[in-house]
Amino acid sequence: MRHPVVHFEVIGRNPQKLRGYYGALFGWEFDTSSPVAAEVSEPDNYGFVERVTTSDGTGIPGGVGGGPAYEGHAIFYVGVPDVEAALREAERLGGKRRMGPVQAPTGLVIGHFTDPEGNLVGVAGSA
Repeated sequence: MRHPVVHFEVIGRNPQKLRGYYGALFGWEFDTSSPVAAEVSEPDNYGFVERVTTSDGTGIPGGVGGGPAYEGHAIFYVGVPDVEAALREAERLGGKRRMGPVQAPTGLVIGHFTDPEGNLVGVAGSA
């Protein structure tokens, strides 16, 4: 796959409750010690899912976060070499830029766009 899915997120107004829900439902455990970009979640209210893989190593990392001011949504991120270029191409093809590029405290650069049907999609990579 040229541009693989590299991360997923579930964002909501009560991220602690969401983490409890997904933890109980799927057995996920969360690490809330790493900050994220404020555009994605309250920086201290984001839990990275401890990566769980199948026996062949299949599985991608993700996170659950948000806060009272964040609209609920689920999103996946596609790895790209240049986030700004990917956002421009998404717009050229009929999508709408929603956010970014934004650099997270870890150095990762992300952006969001909606496709022509209004589905929210993320891209992640470098500037």
